[in-house]
Amino acid sequence: MKQQDLIIIGGGIMGLMTAYYASDLVENITILEKKTIGKENKEASSFSYTRSIRSDYPDEFYTMLAYEAQKLWRDLQTKSREKFYIECGCINIAKKSVTPDLAKTYAGQSYATRTKLKLETKSFNKATLIKRFPQFNADFGSLEETGGYLLLQIIKDLLLDLLKQRKVTIKENVIMVSLSERNRKVVIRTKKEDFIAEKVAVTSGRFVNDVVGLVKNNTLQFPITPFWPKESKYYYPKKAIVKNFFPDKFPVFAYLDAGIYGHPIFDEKKGAIKIGYYQSPEIKEKRQNKIKSVAEFVNECLPDLKNSRCEDITDVDQCAYDLVPDNEFILGKLPGYNNIVIGTGWRGTGYKYAPLIGKIISQLTLQSNSLYDIKRFSPERFVKRKSEKTKTKKSRSWKLKNIN
Repeated sequence: MKQQDLIIIGGGIMGLMTAYYASDLVENITILEKKTIGKENKEASSFSYTRSIRSDYPDEFYTMLAYEAQKLWRDLQTKSREKFYIECGCINIAKKSVTPDLAKTYAGQSYATRTKLKLETKSFNKATLIKRFPQFNADFGSLEETGGYLLLQIIKDLLLDLLKQRKVTIKENVIMVSLSERNRKVVIRTKKEDFIAEKVAVTSGRFVNDVVGLVKNNTLQFPITPFWPKESKYYYPKKAIVKNFFPDKFPVFAYLDAGIYGHPIFDEKKGAIKIGYYQSPEIKEKRQNKIKSVAEFVNECLPDLKNSRCEDITDVDQCAYDLVPDNEFILGKLPGYNNIVIGTGWRGTGYKYAPLIGKIISQLTLQSNSLYDIKRFSPERFVKRKSEKTKTKKSRSWKLKNIN
């Protein structure tokens, strides 16, 4: 058997980031990926063209974690020949005709949170928003100037290059057979070869239960629900106005109360704005606004695009979500096992946290604990005690934190 200090199961962004930070601590690291690493793997949640980078959350803890992650992204960018962190800003908008109580909207709450934490943020009323971003028709906006989007292919290539330099082994198209903890080590059997590792990190996203189901004597399965946007569209602005939608003039945007998020034109040759509509469980059950599609959002809030050509996104440039009932990440040791760490349940918002998550998982696996207080993410919360087996816990509100 090949002996390793750390084996990472899952070669998405969380697996690559875990390997990157772990390689500062140990030498023998192997990533096992069930398919391939790259945009051709359409099952992977973390590979496409762009993802939002922001730290504007109503929840203070997630806001600070995202803020810390942004610092790590900037550190990583210093190692890249190409810029991948595009700071065009990220704005959350709200409109009275859609969500009458502006203070209770996602934009209003996230603005209040960032203001309380003394993080840079700007607010706009209808008049000042028109001056700064005349593309929008809205009554309120909360702008994080250091927000924007990440270019995923550059990041993937950079990480693969850095991991190659650090002699991290990557094995693709691996079919797992079993995992078992023996004598403070983990034995991993696959169709082609077997491994023995001091520690194992499972970063297989929404496929986590396929892996933990192979762990000897483990009966715990995590309540992960796969989910995709109801609509993902490319909008092509007319030639006369296309310059108004490039990132130097137009930010990443969201109306999360209506399940909308979008990116400016990131590819000049393609010339398309990306807009997604996400019908989360809360929106579906408690809809109180009139936006039920990307087209209705455009008509209401981006009128310059009303008559623009649009098409469905059919390639990898769309998000996939792994939803969790209590709306929290799942991060920590697999209950009952000392040497297997789980990281999953990112709810479609995980990519922006990736360097911090990778750092935390490397700490949990190789240093037994993390410098960050992540008790609320513990997998232990899904272990049913005898007294709880007859009770049904009421899930927390989704609060739309799982939008990209």
